[in-house]
Amino acid sequence: MSEELLNAAKRKFGQAEVYRVEGESRPVTFEANKLKELSVRESSGVALRVISKGRLGFTSTTNPDDEAGLVARAGAVAEFGAEAPFTLPGPAKYPKVNVHDSAVAGITQQHMVDTGKELIERLRDKWPDLLCEGRVGTSTGRMQIWNSSGMEASYEQTGYYVYVGGKLIRGTDMLMLWGGHSSCGLFGKQQSDLILERLLQQLEHCRNIVPAPKGDVPVIFTPRGVGATLVSPLLEGFSGKNFAAGTSPLIGKEGQKMLDARISVYDDPTLPMASGSRPCDDEGEPSRRLKFVEKGVIGGGYFDLLSAAKAGKKSTGSAHRALTSPPSPGTSVIDIAAGDTRRHDIFASVKDGLVVEELLGAGQGNEMGGEFRANVSLGYRIQNGEITGRVKDTMVSGNVYKVLAQVEAVSKETEWVFGSMRAPYIRCRGVEVAAKG
Repeated sequence: MSEELLNAAKRKFGQAEVYRVEGESRPVTFEANKLKELSVRESSGVALRVISKGRLGFTSTTNPDDEAGLVARAGAVAEFGAEAPFTLPGPAKYPKVNVHDSAVAGITQQHMVDTGKELIERLRDKWPDLLCEGRVGTSTGRMQIWNSSGMEASYEQTGYYVYVGGKLIRGTDMLMLWGGHSSCGLFGKQQSDLILERLLQQLEHCRNIVPAPKGDVPVIFTPRGVGATLVSPLLEGFSGKNFAAGTSPLIGKEGQKMLDARISVYDDPTLPMASGSRPCDDEGEPSRRLKFVEKGVIGGGYFDLLSAAKAGKKSTGSAHRALTSPPSPGTSVIDIAAGDTRRHDIFASVKDGLVVEELLGAGQGNEMGGEFRANVSLGYRIQNGEITGRVKDTMVSGNVYKVLAQVEAVSKETEWVFGSMRAPYIRCRGVEVAAKG
């Protein structure tokens, strides 16, 4: 059916693309310390994108009986569609990227139930007042894409994830914590133990509530804190959409040193088994490792076909899409390079400072300009190298370009953040810390 659909669209419009996805997910969820639901969900669908008289037409369906009408609908949409200043790519050679693990299909729902129950029981064994939730699940999927220029690409992908968290209520104070990991491949007890270890460590750090530090103090971003605070406003500057619109603050800055030499940031969808890795993007362009920042020097942005054409660039294999929406540029697996300082030493040398794990309401600042401003939902005070307790009613703000130019240390150790980002601990200045009281 896909070949017939492509041929019909090609005959009518000249340029056409068929995108087909199918998948199955098996989530197991826990709520209030108990098993809540077991389910199996299947999905499939097809999308058609055409270029008609220089304009884009897009439509999709999840109903196989409806596919015959896609050509007419795409043509009708194209009459009012955006201009298409590009041509669809031809055949390409794709990298071998391992994103499929046959062992995932063999995981039973009982195994997932047992995994979630064990983690919750072990958490509550140490913290019996904790009200826990959790998600354990697997997924399998297949993506296929064809176009009128002769490009054909497909890959199969699996997924396995374990997430667990809890709510702790003490008087008027409510603390919520989450931990977890996802991968294209099956992982076992060692990774689950690490999830538990980090959650228990966070709970211990939160045992006491202490005043936040004030003034110009060093701020340590944990790997999760890096992701919650710094990554989003930084990546906004590299977005192909913003380059195309002429609004990126990094236009004309490629090759300039703007950040500390210890900062290197990449997007690498070729990393094996990482959630988000893939051999090609959602337009059939080959995946590749992108250099956003290397040793403080600004690299290039990330583009799909449309944003690349508007910006006078080439696609970087960064197209992402849902079945119901056309492609747009996005990142896959953010990889921030390790530094040269032991994690222990990053903490040990701080006389008085703030540790940031999670934010509430991130993105309130002008992200386009690199700004961040949000409340710290999980953060600690560090005094004389030791975490002394959790802070409340604290806000951090700053500009990511200025903050990452005032780096004091970057850890040798890196950690995966939910399976789709790898980052070190970063200690820096230039963050404004505001607290009540």
